Amino acid sequence: MTVQPSIEALGREVEALKLQSERLQAAERAVQRHNEYLTALHETAMGLIDKLDTQELLQTILERAMVLAGTRHGYIYLRTPDDRYLEMQVGVGFFSDQINRRVAMGQGLGGKVWESGAPLVVEDYQHWHERLPDATLDRLHCALGIPLKADQQVHGVIGLGHVDPERRFTVEDVQLLQRFAALALLALEKGKLYKEVHHELAERRKAEARIRESERRYRNFLESSPDPIVVYNMNGVATYVNPAFEQTFGMARQEILGRNIDFVPPEAWPETRAAIKAMLDGQKINLFETQRLTRDGRTLDVQLSSCLYMDEAGRPVGNIVTLRDISDRKRAERALRSYQDRLEGLVQERTTELNAANRQLALEVEERKRAEKTLRRREVDLQAQSEHLEEVNTALRVLLKQRSEDKNELQRIVLKNVQELVLPYLGQIQKMNMKTRQKTLLGILETNLNHIVSPFIDRLSTRFAGLTPTEIRIANLVKEGKTNKEIAELMLISKNTVLFHRHNIRKKLKLTGTSGNLRSHLLTLEE
Repeated sequence: MTVQPSIEALGREVEALKLQSERLQAAERAVQRHNEYLTALHETAMGLIDKLDTQELLQTILERAMVLAGTRHGYIYLRTPDDRYLEMQVGVGFFSDQINRRVAMGQGLGGKVWESGAPLVVEDYQHWHERLPDATLDRLHCALGIPLKADQQVHGVIGLGHVDPERRFTVEDVQLLQRFAALALLALEKGKLYKEVHHELAERRKAEARIRESERRYRNFLESSPDPIVVYNMNGVATYVNPAFEQTFGMARQEILGRNIDFVPPEAWPETRAAIKAMLDGQKINLFETQRLTRDGRTLDVQLSSCLYMDEAGRPVGNIVTLRDISDRKRAERALRSYQDRLEGLVQERTTELNAANRQLALEVEERKRAEKTLRRREVDLQAQSEHLEEVNTALRVLLKQRSEDKNELQRIVLKNVQELVLPYLGQIQKMNMKTRQKTLLGILETNLNHIVSPFIDRLSTRFAGLTPTEIRIANLVKEGKTNKEIAELMLISKNTVLFHRHNIRKKLKLTGTSGNLRSHLLTLEE
């Protein structure tokens, strides 16, 4: 027989499921945040290839930074050519009217970040003593500055802000934006190099060297990326894989470079072909969820982003694919769905039980109401009966009292009649000349008459209801001091019979085995 869990046990299980659900949701939010960061890095990395316009690149960098920090207000400062000021190149949201503002080193948030070369978070800009004295900035609350720093030099500042007083920048925001700023500076440097190449052909060698350095930094970024990255040519041959790819899929780069990587499961080929066609048509593949195989045959759930990259003539020469292992997240989602299904089943089951219990309770309540109604009627009847019995008891007490009085009066009359009408004549008869036996019988008669009006016999027969009439007569004669012989003569029985009855009397009076005198004991009964 299956034991149903108690409501308390179910409540604890529900609370445990809710807690685990909240943890899974928190983990999913963290993964999503990390995905946004990697997406921003990926899209900015693509800017290294196909964006040469500095202003467009700055706008892209700022938009990605605002997505990472979760705000709609931001700006980018860059140093002026004379290195005396930082000048706002782009501004969005609250800062859209602040473009071209200049600040010196140490002045305002941007100047302080320039001066220190470190990120700076101002929790309440409105009351910050180092703020810019500009009333238009009064609505700004929490503000964050991230240096665009390379070779110990600050080339600019990414600034972000919240106008909502409840919003704050976290330590995680600062760390993500620091890493993002390094890549953004690489993009800016490469854009600047391309611009210099177009405008200063005389410095071509220097520009090419700086481009190679930028590419080296870009390669360093790819090598240090925690997500697998693979670069293909237009024939689908792998020309580059990063260490994260080798570690995730268990494939060494010397085994796969120059070849087609066979790690697409058969069931994933239809969607993969559709994604490749869409990419070749010029579409950007962003966070496409599919599956890939590891070397040891395990199937991983992955999130894939891909885009083409072009040569100097603008022709596509290959594509870069970034993969992200989301197997843990998928397992968490499946576990969460399983827990939710289980929870819904338990809730449905308990709801059915509660509905049945409520119906039963309603029946019991109705039954109890009927019982209470019947009980109230019974109480009324019992009260009436009680009052009637009280009246009857009162009448009975009166009758019993009257009977007791009548009994006492009867006893008084009997005693008086015996004393006045019988005993005087017995005394006269005793004075006559009679035989000894006649005198003895007359004495017995007188004695018995006295006993009639005496409480002895009543006491004896009442207290010792076990005595027979013969035993009561013998006990009366023993009390009068008669011997066994005299009792035998008076009752016309043998002496042995008298002894037999005396023995029974002692036994019934619980005197057997004791030295107690029977006559003395009988005399005490009159007291």
